[in-house]
Amino acid sequence: TMWDYESDAPKMFPEKQRYPTHEEKFKVMGTNPEGAAVRGLWSDKDFLRDVWTKNSEMENTQFADYHGHGWNFRAVFKKDRKGNLLDKDNKIVEPEDPKKFDKAVHMSSVHLDVGMHCVDCHYSQDNHGNGHVYGEVAGAVEIDCVDCHGTVSEYPTLKTSGPAAPPGGTDLSLIRNPDGQNRFKWKEDGLFQRSLIWPDLEWKLSLLKDVVDPKHLEYNAKAARAKTMKKDPVEQHWGLDVTPEMLAHSNDEIECYACHQSWTTSCGGCHLPIEANWKTENKHYDGEESRNYASYNPQVARDQIFMLGRRGDINGGKIAPIRSTSALVLSSTNANREKIYVQQPPISAPGFSSQAMNPHFAHTVRKEETRVCSDCHLSESDDNNAIFTQTLGLGTDFIDFVGFNAYVGGGETIEAVQVTEWEEPQAIKGSFLHRYAYPDFYQQHQENNKKLTTAFDHKSGNINCLQLRGEYLFAAAGDAGMVVYDVASIANKGVSQRIITAPASKLGQDTNIPSTDATCVSLVTTQPVAPERNQGELMRVTNQEKPFHPIYNFALITDAVEGLILTNIDTLADGESRNNFLTRALTWNEDNLLKGARHLAVGGRYVYIIADAGLVVLDLDEPLTPKHLTTIPLNNGHSVEQQFRYLFVTDDDGLKVLDVTSPEDAFVIQDNTIPLKEANRVFVSRTFAYVAAGKDGLAIIDINNPRKLKIYQMFDANGEITDAQDVVIATTNASLFAYIADGDAGLKIIQLTSPESQPRFYGFSPDPKPEFIAWYPTKSKALSLSRGLERDRAVDESGGQVSVFSRLGSGPLSEEDMRSLYLGKDGKPWFVKDDIEALGSATHFGVSTPALVVKPTAVPKKSNNEPKAVQSVLPTDDKKE
Repeated sequence: TMWDYESDAPKMFPEKQRYPTHEEKFKVMGTNPEGAAVRGLWSDKDFLRDVWTKNSEMENTQFADYHGHGWNFRAVFKKDRKGNLLDKDNKIVEPEDPKKFDKAVHMSSVHLDVGMHCVDCHYSQDNHGNGHVYGEVAGAVEIDCVDCHGTVSEYPTLKTSGPAAPPGGTDLSLIRNPDGQNRFKWKEDGLFQRSLIWPDLEWKLSLLKDVVDPKHLEYNAKAARAKTMKKDPVEQHWGLDVTPEMLAHSNDEIECYACHQSWTTSCGGCHLPIEANWKTENKHYDGEESRNYASYNPQVARDQIFMLGRRGDINGGKIAPIRSTSALVLSSTNANREKIYVQQPPISAPGFSSQAMNPHFAHTVRKEETRVCSDCHLSESDDNNAIFTQTLGLGTDFIDFVGFNAYVGGGETIEAVQVTEWEEPQAIKGSFLHRYAYPDFYQQHQENNKKLTTAFDHKSGNINCLQLRGEYLFAAAGDAGMVVYDVASIANKGVSQRIITAPASKLGQDTNIPSTDATCVSLVTTQPVAPERNQGELMRVTNQEKPFHPIYNFALITDAVEGLILTNIDTLADGESRNNFLTRALTWNEDNLLKGARHLAVGGRYVYIIADAGLVVLDLDEPLTPKHLTTIPLNNGHSVEQQFRYLFVTDDDGLKVLDVTSPEDAFVIQDNTIPLKEANRVFVSRTFAYVAAGKDGLAIIDINNPRKLKIYQMFDANGEITDAQDVVIATTNASLFAYIADGDAGLKIIQLTSPESQPRFYGFSPDPKPEFIAWYPTKSKALSLSRGLERDRAVDESGGQVSVFSRLGSGPLSEEDMRSLYLGKDGKPWFVKDDIEALGSATHFGVSTPALVVKPTAVPKKSNNEPKAVQSVLPTDDKKE
């Protein structure tokens, strides 16, 4: 997958900081569109070509020997969820082991391992087309897994059945290689395929019918269990007696690689800054010239994110892995070097967020390192809530994007604090990446006592909640109500007032919702969306888009006196500047239930509000007619955050957990409170909850099992954190960061992971190793922070789509799909375990199983012109793995 600029940065950046001229930048970007390349050693083509020869010097990664676009690519190795490298026996390989990359399993595709090339799967039609135009690559593929591997009840027919296959399929048994040999051949001990590239190479195919048959030498109990599991979550019976129509994982419903895809690249964002004063040739089109140039800058590339969705109708609408593929943010600098917009996520044509998702075949199929039951169902030990959250595409708030500015709400001001460099890579000042990409600037930062130097502010009320979305900053400002600030010009040197309430008088624009005491605001998603675009026949029929849930039309505001207030904010995304007027759509405080309302979380159509009465649960399926479901008493609740089946709540007792599997029956999990002297806001990211704990600093809580909370660490940065009020977690490149609103002490930034402090940083949820790296003295008491842009949230907890899917008819799992993975017909959760008698399972990838290519038990006689069967091109036990 793509390299992220951080792993082994000391070997990839020069010791002395580079100050490239425009001419040098232009020359480098002629072969590599990355803005960061001009600062790195890989801008030298000789270094780039030979970087893989330096792998013995690398500590964190291994580089590939190919460099499309001039980019560097890194190898992916087998890991557990904490990021520990694993060998072929699932034993941990320590980061200090000098031979760790020899011992750890390289997660290459099994097809590649046996010697296959692209043309061994994609034949003449896939490569040369069939005369038809296809809207997606996957729709133009002729072959399917079952064509070569069969099903649990049938041997392969060797006739293609993919979406682009001709009627009846192409008969693969008739294909001959250039040397005249049959491409596929049945022999006494199985089905073999001959390589198109190497005439003397062939491999034996794994046949599902044999794999699930206990009487066959190829029998694999772990695989048989997965492939023959019955649609019965109570008994969870499996075996050959299960009829095809009762299979839980039928080939008609789910793609084979939903389980066999070992990893996939998930793009957590790319930054495309347009420079108006660069003259460049238009590539791939008319050969003319443009005065604009956009560099292409990957921001986050992870390999441990696994999500499920549905393919389009052309692929049978099957359940398949999805991934984040094009999570763009855009900036533009005009000819006067004025940044006219900064890191803006565009909105797609159907109104969904541009943080795009797609069904994806990653070409990383493996037989040993597969998914296991608890990747897609509730674990019996209740330790996979974060994993399941990721699988459903709900987002885990781990790769969220804060960006160039951190927005801080104060007692009297709101402030935008510049926290990164503008040039690429946009390293956070004081961070690990900053030290190596900008050594001079890093040193200046240290000499300035880690103090940040640039911020812009605006007077305000008491800001207890604020949220950036696109070019607008929504703030709950106490007795000033909910105020929407225009921050489009936050980095524009040609504008003196960077934060404004409106570019005109209130006669021309008014985005304030007056109220008695506005305490918090939620936009349902931090991703810019425009529901009004998603209407009509073009969207429903032609584009096959799913409709928005109506809750996405609104901003939800809590007021300590008035309760819940809704205002329709579609007008701010319709491209018409003359109608930017906000009005109340709803005020709801039935029976004074929301007296003292001060914080809220939204999960799909359900809204969870902290009020004097406790946690109030509302159903906003029809947003303008809320339904009260239940109220759970708390000891003066402070904040609430949701992760799938659980709410994490702070009150005067500390941190608590509520089970909201059924929101109407929500309840507090007893004997599961982390006592804290002061528990202000909480932020949940994968298997950790971060609590702003006042003078005690940052409380880091292990929530891997939400029913058994554990304190991981109390961190006050040696007394630097003195009054933590709020905390937000986000990723920049390969590292995780915490932003803390530290009361009178201002903004604090903590680096939670880095290749230096935590060599397991590529894990799903590596243990944080907090380091204080930067601070800024805000003009008023820092009370709240804007959350980052969600980059892995495709869908909400009620099945409401958020991100655009770029394959016709594809989309996230529906609410019904989601519920079928963990709830029975009675609405109660059911659970699985990966270990069953006689079947081991040590990691989330599973245990060793027979290799794809095996030595035949009986080798038939061969004619002189037939190649010898290849046992395996995979390394054996006496060779390096």
